[in-house]
Amino acid sequence: MVTKDENVKGKWAQVENAYQRRADLIPNLVSTVKGAAQHEQGTLTAVVEARAKATSVTVNPDDLSEESIAKFQQSQDALSQSIGRLLVSVEAYPDLKANSNFQELQAQLEGTENRISVERRSYNEAVQDYNTTVRSFPNNIMAGIFGFKPKGTFQAVAGSDKAPEVSF
Repeated sequence: MVTKDENVKGKWAQVENAYQRRADLIPNLVSTVKGAAQHEQGTLTAVVEARAKATSVTVNPDDLSEESIAKFQQSQDALSQSIGRLLVSVEAYPDLKANSNFQELQAQLEGTENRISVERRSYNEAVQDYNTTVRSFPNNIMAGIFGFKPKGTFQAVAGSDKAPEVSF
């Protein structure tokens, strides 16, 4: 159980690492887009505010409860939505799409989002293995004695089963 608990904590650290990479990229993306799209100030402001909120929510690896994971996920989802709106809005501006700096940052963000997805999946798998162990008999008796409790997992965002509508 200790090994599985430590595995979950390690996977959680990788999730945080992937989200930190995204948070570090956003100021560069915003600076690049500001230079080419002054008229999209509202969208840029929303991205900056969402990033600030997302980086202010942290989860203690010793308390990976459903509630703490949900709160963390909610702040990260708001940031994902802001980035999505920003990327959709720039499609209407050919000069920005042609900007190599923007294209590189867009590719980096896409790669980062993929990394986040992989790390979240890996974390959820580790939690499933851990939770199965601590809830199965006779391990559940020892888990109760030594304080091993089930951990929370990432859940799909409500409405994520429907494709987003993109219009120009």
